[in-house]
Amino acid sequence: MGEFVEFVRMGKETVNFPFFGRMGGRELYFLPFSQIQEAMENIPNVLAGRYASKAMCDVWSAEGRIKLERDYWIAVLRAQKELGLDIPQEAIDAYERVKGEINLDSINEREAITRHDVKARIEEFCDLAGHEHIHKGLTSRDLTENVEQLQIIQALEIVRNKAVAALLTLANRAEEWKSLVITARTHNVPAQPTTMGKRLAMFGEDLLLAVRELDRIIDNYPVRGLKGPVGTQMDLLTLFEGDATKVASLEDSILDHLGVGASLDAIGQVYPRGLDFEVVSVFVRLASGPSSFAKTLRIMAGHELASEGFAKGQVGSSAMPHKMNSRSCERINGFTAILKGHLTMAGELAGDQWNEGDVSCSVVRRVFLPDSFFTIDGLLDTFITILNQMEVYPAVIAQENERYGPFLATTTVLMEAVKAGAGREEAHEAIKDHAVQTVRDLRAGTITSNDLVARLGADSRLGLSAEQLAEVMGRAQSMTGLATVQVENFCATVREEAQNFPDAANYTPGAIL
Repeated sequence: MGEFVEFVRMGKETVNFPFFGRMGGRELYFLPFSQIQEAMENIPNVLAGRYASKAMCDVWSAEGRIKLERDYWIAVLRAQKELGLDIPQEAIDAYERVKGEINLDSINEREAITRHDVKARIEEFCDLAGHEHIHKGLTSRDLTENVEQLQIIQALEIVRNKAVAALLTLANRAEEWKSLVITARTHNVPAQPTTMGKRLAMFGEDLLLAVRELDRIIDNYPVRGLKGPVGTQMDLLTLFEGDATKVASLEDSILDHLGVGASLDAIGQVYPRGLDFEVVSVFVRLASGPSSFAKTLRIMAGHELASEGFAKGQVGSSAMPHKMNSRSCERINGFTAILKGHLTMAGELAGDQWNEGDVSCSVVRRVFLPDSFFTIDGLLDTFITILNQMEVYPAVIAQENERYGPFLATTTVLMEAVKAGAGREEAHEAIKDHAVQTVRDLRAGTITSNDLVARLGADSRLGLSAEQLAEVMGRAQSMTGLATVQVENFCATVREEAQNFPDAANYTPGAIL
């Protein structure tokens, strides 16, 4: 078996496949199927091979899918027998004995003939067992839709466990640095004092909201169920002599096998692709907190305030030996871009179904469904690794705080001036004038130290003496409001909610590239 393939000769290159003939000035050669497969296998899925965990790859592997399908077929067979269909026990036993004999090459060779992936897998399983009892009353979508949804549910559980592990790790680091005062920035410009722990908790709360949304999706996820070619269950109804109760019982038994609580009722051939959009959407939500964190850490690393860590033996640049780049943070930002691209693909399929169903969605879903899971899986492992290995540098942070300290206290000065009787807008204008000029003088090098306090003390519009200003400045530069309390609240919330997922507390990613 094989295909006729056109090869374009380049220079003196030769083609080592049997020559078939010429057609329309083109040379055609026969390429055996085994060599087609070998060529395909040599083109890796970068997301699966480089970034995703083994557990996630196992869920989406061809072997893993076929195992789920065969277990599913056998579950249907058992239920059909219990409901009175004439299915020999020896047939069920035979299918059970051979379900682990998975030969992908043989299945692919069958598909090359049938041009139908499910039919190829039916034939393979029946030939192995020596019986033809599986798939009675079913259509391809009764198999593929439910099994794909089972893959989604299993993979979502992996994602949730890692997301909760990330939250716990984030909470630990936030607690560690809850009192470390840093210069907060809005619009990337120094603003007010905050703490390193509060900055982490800020991104952590974003992730926490996403995890709650993920919980909702998992707890309420419906599968297609056994509905037949167009959703009417006609074939099953025929199989059971018009007994709708038995049809319902069969579907209930399959829901139990899948481990889900609900199936769709008035469904056609395929489940609404908006469900896929919802899944990928929550991945974008899960990525948003880590991605903002990663961008911020990249900025901090550029100012030598913090870093993602640098392992022994690691190399930052092949040309510049001193480089210690935030490459893992950059990877998280890249993963987020991929997820947004996959969300666009998923969105194209939502609301694009003809009548009871078609397969125009198939090629798209084969790409974005597994790859979205590989991406969020790799992102969370990378995120946890960064959290475990990152470093902050208090000495550099202190230098930044000292440089910007007087500016960070200006909102407190404004409030104290108002309390002393100054007009709010007049005081605001006075502080702005002096602050802007001080910044310009520092940048121009006309002054070497921040003398904003002295300038404000000499301005009668504020109504504050130099002594009062000095006291306000000294107090305000270390004031972080309720930052510490907010960190403690965040940590307590995370730990309370994580109790429902005990495995998450013990999760440690493997080494990342």
